[in-house]
Amino acid sequence: MTSRPSIAFAKFAAPKKGSVFVLAADGGGLGDAAKACDPAGALARAFPVADFSGKFASSVEVLAPEGTSVDRLVAVGAGKVASLDDYAWLKLGGAVAAALRKAVEVAVILDLPDFQPDGRQAAHLAAGILLRSYGFDKYKTRKDKEDGQSDAKGAESKKAETAKPAKITIHCADPSAAKKAFAAEEAVIEGVLLARDLVNEPANTLGPVEFAARAKELEGLGVEVEILTEKEMKRLGMGSLLGVAQGSPRGARMAVMQWKGGKAKDAPIAFIGKGVTFDTGGNSMKPASGMEDMKGDMGGAAAVTGLIRALAARKAKANIVGVIGLVENAVDGHAQRPGDIVTSMSGQTIEVLNTDAEGRLVLADALWYTNDRFKPKFMVNLATLTGAIMVALGQHYAGLFSNNDELAGRLFGAGQATQERLWRMPLGAEYDKLIESKNADMKNIGGRYGGAIIAAQFLQRFVKDTPWAHLDIAGTAMGAPASEINQSWGSGFGVRLLDRLVRDHYEG
Repeated sequence: MTSRPSIAFAKFAAPKKGSVFVLAADGGGLGDAAKACDPAGALARAFPVADFSGKFASSVEVLAPEGTSVDRLVAVGAGKVASLDDYAWLKLGGAVAAALRKAVEVAVILDLPDFQPDGRQAAHLAAGILLRSYGFDKYKTRKDKEDGQSDAKGAESKKAETAKPAKITIHCADPSAAKKAFAAEEAVIEGVLLARDLVNEPANTLGPVEFAARAKELEGLGVEVEILTEKEMKRLGMGSLLGVAQGSPRGARMAVMQWKGGKAKDAPIAFIGKGVTFDTGGNSMKPASGMEDMKGDMGGAAAVTGLIRALAARKAKANIVGVIGLVENAVDGHAQRPGDIVTSMSGQTIEVLNTDAEGRLVLADALWYTNDRFKPKFMVNLATLTGAIMVALGQHYAGLFSNNDELAGRLFGAGQATQERLWRMPLGAEYDKLIESKNADMKNIGGRYGGAIIAAQFLQRFVKDTPWAHLDIAGTAMGAPASEINQSWGSGFGVRLLDRLVRDHYEG
């Protein structure tokens, strides 16, 4: 993970050194504070030459502009300013980050003609800078030249030179309000970055035990964390989850995280994540091509862990439970076989016809355990569960399945607000019949069609009447298309979405 920039807020001033970024409205208009940074009018002369008109997220720069002592002066287009929503300000921050290059000292002048961004908008812009600046280079030991050729002196492996993180000062009308708003935003961004780190981490360094240890670190923020071992899960009857783990020498774990920010009498809300730290497919083995991506099959657990971190860091006024089932689906002589029958914690038996439909087996016990122990108001589970959801929705939407219209509607709204978008998919008795088994209470796969729906129907058998939603994030948590605020393979999808859900509807 690259060194993240530091963010500060200040009153308007004309910076005397470093890189200076100003915002330009649609048509190329600059605010008074922005004009003061360019007394010789270098930007105004550059606009027509560069065909710059202030179009949203476009940019133009002048190096060492005449009449100033700064290194660079960069204008970033804000477009039609009055129409910008929260996500647009995030993207604008991403555009600034994209143009930073190797700048060490940066001033961003948040001033536009006839429009003064408020503290909340300044905070979103700062958050966008942090999100776009993220990179995962933890395991790079040599610094390559910009042309992609290794340094001639780097024949031996050596630690990469660490670039100094940028110091960014955002100049705005009300820095105190911006700083206050950014404190909550920064907590959420830190949760997103944690989720990205977890998804990007290779499976040889992040197995179930190591992942559980990362969850345990949240105790430093006031989260109560319990780690269930294989022995404890066996005693609880979690044969469905443990069946997935039995082919791996790396023991299964379940991390139970509680943030108690609400009233003691209030029932918690619960988030459950699939945490398959690597998925070979088991005996129903996946093709070799692309299997390396299965280090990210714990994207649901990463999102839940990042969410709990975000909620704890911003002191959310709600009682929250996060439960993640952590296993490795590997192959050896002890691995689960197609045709095996396991008994879940619920007492229901499952015929395992395909060992690569393993995530639902992990979630079956995690959902039942969460519901049975905590009696939550509702449960939301996240899982990189099926390739079928990508066939249906591509990689710009996650699948939403729910037994409760109000919960589904609130999740959809949170997705629209954060642009971590969801699309509701059907559930129904017709699909449920497809997982009936001749040899057990159910089987873990259905027919050829509707694979994402069948997986959701399977999960629904483990939630009783509790309001519940299942988010299939297979297309959005890893390898999703790059965006203005994410250039990482692991996206951290779900953290901002669910924080918004809690913030808008469930904080007392």
